[in-house]
Amino acid sequence: MHTTNLTLLTIVGEAILKDRLLAELERAGARGHTLTECEGAGSRHRRVSETLGANIKLETIVSSVVADRLLATLANDYFPKFAVIAYLSPVAVVRGEKYI
Repeated sequence: MHTTNLTLLTIVGEAILKDRLLAELERAGARGHTLTECEGAGSRHRRVSETLGANIKLETIVSSVVADRLLATLANDYFPKFAVIAYLSPVAVVRGEKYI
């Protein structure tokens, strides 16, 4: 089966950023995403809905160019001010044309 090598970008951040982050994905050229609510703990303390507010996890499969563009935006506009992390994973997808 033919696969295309792309990048999975995962962003975990404050739920209040949902609309802003979705707009960033669209502006950067992402063609879709998966959004889930989540909770956890990190350098900015434990984040759960009862205390500091819920988190969201956004996942999108994109080209490396789009992933780099999004990471630059996150690093400049979100990491200094908000509880947000992001990481990349290589993926091999079927029907790669759907993502680029």
